[in-house]
Amino acid sequence: MSEDRTGNMLEKLVRFQQPEKTLRYLGELPEARLADLFGLDTDAYRALLRDFDDQARATAAELLKDSDFADLADRLPFRPGQRIVALGESTTADRLSWFSILRHLLPDGVVLVNLAVSGLTTTQALAQLPQLSFLRPDWVLCMLGANDTQRLGRGAGAPGTRLVSEAETARNLLALRELGGTDDLGDLGDLGGPTGPGTHAVLPGQDRWIWLTPSSLDQERADAYPHFRRAGIGWTREDIDGVADFLLGLPDLTVDTRQATAGLHLDDGIHLTLDGQRAVAVALVEALAKAADAAPGTETETETGTETGTETGTGTETETGTETETETGTETETETETETETS
Repeated sequence: MSEDRTGNMLEKLVRFQQPEKTLRYLGELPEARLADLFGLDTDAYRALLRDFDDQARATAAELLKDSDFADLADRLPFRPGQRIVALGESTTADRLSWFSILRHLLPDGVVLVNLAVSGLTTTQALAQLPQLSFLRPDWVLCMLGANDTQRLGRGAGAPGTRLVSEAETARNLLALRELGGTDDLGDLGDLGGPTGPGTHAVLPGQDRWIWLTPSSLDQERADAYPHFRRAGIGWTREDIDGVADFLLGLPDLTVDTRQATAGLHLDDGIHLTLDGQRAVAVALVEALAKAADAAPGTETETETGTETGTETGTGTETETGTETETETGTETETETETETETS
C-alpha cells in the first residue's frame, strides 16, 4: 500500500484504531473478531497488518543505509532484556508510527510495548498507570497532550473550548511522570510544576522517562478538514505550542518534534504521513544518541593540591602533594522475563 492511498477510510481505520486496546475489558479478542469489526475477513485483515509492518521495517532499513544514522542508532541506550513502553495517542498508536519504526532499529531482545490509544487525552492516560506499573518498564517514551488541545464548538468566529484545560494538562503530565516513572528516576515532588519543591534536574543519560512534544499542526488543512468542521471541533497551533513549551521546561529529556514534522501531514492536518513518522523517529534517535554520549558512564576526577608551610626556628618544612583519582563505573541490568511484543 503506497502512501497516496491513505485516503482510503478503511485503511485509515485499521492504521489508527486498535480495538484490542480500547476493548481490553472484553479480554483477548481473537483475530477473526477484530477483522470482523472492520468488515474484513481474517486474511484481508492480516494482509493489511503485514503491509503496515513491512512499510515500517522498510523505512527503518532505509534509514540504516545512511552510515551516520546507523552510528547514531548503535549509540542508543536501549539494551536486550530491557522493556520500552510508549504512552501516547494516534501519532503513536499509528501502525506506521515512529515507535513502529524504532522497533526495527533496535537489536533483538529489546521488548517494545505500545500502550498508545487514538484519541487519548492526558486525563484518560492516567487510567493506564496500573498497566504501566504492571509492565515495570525500563524506559517510558511519552507523547501526549495533542488531544487535550482539541477545541469543542470551534468554527468561524468561534475559538471553541479546550477539551482539557491547560492547567489540567500540566497537572496530568506531571502526575503521569511522578506516578509512572521507572525505579531509577528522580522524584518530581509535588505537582507544583517543574520548579516546585522536590524537583531536581536529572543528568543526561540517567533519565529513563523521555517526553516527545506533540507534532506540528497544519492549521489551514485542519481548519478546512470537512469531518472536523461537521463535528465542530478543531485545533490551534498556539495550543499545541503551549503543551510543547511546558514539556520543554521540564527537567527530563524532551524531544521537540514540531520542526521535523512541519508539512508532513495527511489531509486532516493533524496526523502524520509515513515521512512525518520517519522524521519523528530520526529526531528521537538523534536526541537519545546525544544524551547517551553525555551519560556519566566514565567519570575522571583529578585533584591537585600544593601546600607550603614555613616554620620559624631551626628549619623549613615544605609539603607538596598530587593526587589523581579515576573512577569508571558500568552497570548492566538484564531482565530475563520474556514477553510478547505488542504493536
